[in-house]
Amino acid sequence: MGKRSRQRQKNQTPGRDRDSAGWGAGYADIVKENKLFEHYYKEQGLVPEGEFEQFMEAMREPLPATIRITGYKSHAKEILHCLKEKYFKDIQDLEIDGQKIEAPQALSWYPDEQAWHTNMSRKIIRKSPLLEKFHQFLVSETESGNISRQEAVSMIPPLLMKIEPHHKILDMCAAPGSKTAQLIEMLHADMDVPFPEGFVIANDVDNKRCYLLVHQAKRLNSPCIMVVNHDASCIPTLQIDSNGKKDILFYDRVLCDVPCSGDGTMRKNIDVWKKWTTSNSLHLHGLQLRIAVRGVEQLAVGGRMVYSTCSLNPVEDEAVIAALLEKSEGALELADSSADLPGLKWMPGVTSWKLMTKEGQWFSDWSVVPSSRHTQIRPTMFPPKDPEKLASMHLERCMRILPHHQNTGGFFVAVLVKKAPMPWNKRYPKSTMERGEGGGPEEKVDREVEEDAPKGASLAQEATTKQDGVCGPPPSKKMKLFGYKEDPFVFLTEDDPVFTTIQSFYDLSPDFPKLNVLTRTHEGKKRHLYMVSKELRNVLLNNSERMKVINTGVKVWSRNSDGEAFGCAFRLAQEGIYTLQPYIRSRIIQVSVEDIKVLLTQENPFLSKLEDDAHAQAKKLGMGSIVLKYIPNPNNLTEPQCPIQLCGWRGKTSIRAFVPRNERFHYLRMLGVEVFRDKQEPNPSNGYISVVKN
Repeated sequence: MGKRSRQRQKNQTPGRDRDSAGWGAGYADIVKENKLFEHYYKEQGLVPEGEFEQFMEAMREPLPATIRITGYKSHAKEILHCLKEKYFKDIQDLEIDGQKIEAPQALSWYPDEQAWHTNMSRKIIRKSPLLEKFHQFLVSETESGNISRQEAVSMIPPLLMKIEPHHKILDMCAAPGSKTAQLIEMLHADMDVPFPEGFVIANDVDNKRCYLLVHQAKRLNSPCIMVVNHDASCIPTLQIDSNGKKDILFYDRVLCDVPCSGDGTMRKNIDVWKKWTTSNSLHLHGLQLRIAVRGVEQLAVGGRMVYSTCSLNPVEDEAVIAALLEKSEGALELADSSADLPGLKWMPGVTSWKLMTKEGQWFSDWSVVPSSRHTQIRPTMFPPKDPEKLASMHLERCMRILPHHQNTGGFFVAVLVKKAPMPWNKRYPKSTMERGEGGGPEEKVDREVEEDAPKGASLAQEATTKQDGVCGPPPSKKMKLFGYKEDPFVFLTEDDPVFTTIQSFYDLSPDFPKLNVLTRTHEGKKRHLYMVSKELRNVLLNNSERMKVINTGVKVWSRNSDGEAFGCAFRLAQEGIYTLQPYIRSRIIQVSVEDIKVLLTQENPFLSKLEDDAHAQAKKLGMGSIVLKYIPNPNNLTEPQCPIQLCGWRGKTSIRAFVPRNERFHYLRMLGVEVFRDKQEPNPSNGYISVVKN
């Protein structure tokens, strides 16, 4: 142990107990007090009269843990059933140290009981084997993407966006990705459609956080998500090919969850208590406004943009919205979302507020701000002076969530609808271009595209890129300095030799979109094949010189050298099975609940272990990759009512499922099998040890 570590140990305050508080709580030695914070919010009058003490008490309490069942998974209802019947029922009657345990509660405003919160602490969980199993269930299901740990208020913005499967969505400041996951789920509302027309482009300025975003998005196995790495305040305008012409990509929905001072997160981010000062908001206001302006510029007329912060400060909230509305000259309006989330308690936006410096000096108007402060305090931070203009903005339609009303974090959200092009930037969305209005809109499109392209990028280069079907990152040294170095995205052609054996082995249907298949290498053998939707392919091929793509596509096939001997060098990948399976017409074995139990609990069961029907189907197939398909029986409600598709391998005398450990646990639980991890070293042969009971 080094000298510094020993010194740190010596200086640590005894008695720090993170276990006794709720999840996300801890650091008992941090004093949850900030006089400047209290004084500032008392003066602003954001909290209803007589409630300020309750507000402060709630801020000092640990935040309850909140979980969300991923909505687009066809297994969402089964997971909910499993939670309610297997875990919540038992917890209701549980007592620990003479204290009755409070069972998790559904969030009243979240649709279909898909979100729950609980006040159970780590200490309590460790004291009960039943709760330990519940905790393992949560961890395992989170890792396999069926449950997300997400703060309750963070779930609000995607719900207010009113996503449809055909929407093109931009998430401007997306990391760590919990809201992005919600957007993807909403696109896949109909699980029978493998490729929704819409897509999500998830952006973050921080290269490292982009990979956190990739991790979150990958759990959902969607071909309709692309992660990019740009400064949101100047994110490039993208173009798409529309009937042979270049069009600008305008988004139907934009999520603008901007960087903020985060004083609404004090319940989980304890260090905000000692770091909070009004300077944070003053420094961030300009950036927040620039990001919001860029967001509405890229929004299609008729589209919705949701602006949100986890700050309660009007300088970061209403001030940004008011400045945006004023700049828009009527092109934007605040939508009334009061009826959209019944059960959610919120305070209407305010129309008057003041600014305070960190020294405690107040300003209620720009005219009284001394010139020495003009770089720190800007006119857009104050409410509009004209009462008529202020009333027409309807700032009361903004929503502020206060922690003491429903035991949540603090949050602010506003929904903007674009009624016309922005006055400073009269661009024409696709619908206008098709009508040929506005005097040569195509010239405007090309001019805007040229303005936004990096130096050296030309439309001629774009044409070459598209012809080759390659979307590689720009070879700029500057980008590499900031950690940006990704393999290229190379689209396969319809006559690529790789399809010859794949087509015949899996008997792909004629409508299989070969052009949507890509790989990540120019040369040598292709190791993995991925798929994106045709709309994302369009974006990739037309913007390779101006877009820093970190990740896109869902893996559908992986090279398996053993497979060549059986007719195909590529085996199916579990990640992409729900995308790919609708196009596969052979190599399918229909299995029963009992078959799946055998396949997921035994490493390499003999074919004879399968029930007669599945055994007979397996015997007809040669060796190689297979799909194991379970179709629910609506007349037998004791069995899962969701379809299950697993990748497998038909061996000479045995059969196995190629399913990651946590997904094995997930499917077994859906089949009514109790699974929990033994606290031993994992068995290298199968990657996990479990105790399984029927």
